[in-house]
Amino acid sequence: MDNEVGQEIADALGILLRRTTRAQLHKQLTAGMGEGVDEVTYPVLSALARTGPRSAADLAPDVGIDRSGVTRRASRLEAAGLIRREADPHDRRAHLLVLTERGQLAVAELRARLAAHITASLSSWPPGEAEAFAHQLRRFTAEGPFA
Repeated sequence: MDNEVGQEIADALGILLRRTTRAQLHKQLTAGMGEGVDEVTYPVLSALARTGPRSAADLAPDVGIDRSGVTRRASRLEAAGLIRREADPHDRRAHLLVLTERGQLAVAELRARLAAHITASLSSWPPGEAEAFAHQLRRFTAEGPFA
């Protein structure tokens, strides 16, 4: 394999990882989700679903914003009843952000919307190609440079 393949993959990843690309997708996914859920709060909600209860400081690197940005977004999600704050059992000075049942339902809806959006975008691919792509992408994330 030559560097052209690596460059082609790097270019595609550059598009996928751009903040504007993610924000546009998040805006589409969150349309009509109700109070507190939008392209700005989506990353915090999604990260909490992936990681479980975390402090704003611990969640910040996963979300790609600073602690105060996570705290502001968490306040909006808390006001909407999607997360709650609990005392951190390991640090009395800190609070953990925890998804509520309503937050878990919102995440399930967002994940279903994302899966449907991806499925629709691949519907024109020849039979078997989308499945092969999914398999190879899973392998790339497990064994590639991000593993």
